[in-house]
Amino acid sequence: MEHPIYRVTKFEVVAPYTLKVEFNDGLCRTINFRPLLVGEVFGPLRESAVFNAVTVDPEVQTLVWPNGADFDPATLHDWPIYEAALHERAQSWEGVRT
Repeated sequence: MEHPIYRVTKFEVVAPYTLKVEFNDGLCRTINFRPLLVGEVFGPLRESAVFNAVTVDPEVQTLVWPNGADFDPATLHDWPIYEAALHERAQSWEGVRT
């Protein structure tokens, strides 16, 4: 069975904590990351300067932040499938000190 490999080709900050992300298959998705910005890894991204320092990693072609936070490009591509579970998981991270 063959699985497609998705890559982030570009992005744009369109609102606070929200990115418009484009993929190698032409899909364009707007994602609000705010509900996930908790815990040790993603909590520091609540600082807008850190969140807005996002780049596309040239090797793995996904979104990465200066503190090492990132998301699998397939998760970003198929965000509606994973969004509810990620939000639920993030609620368990809220008690984690950032």
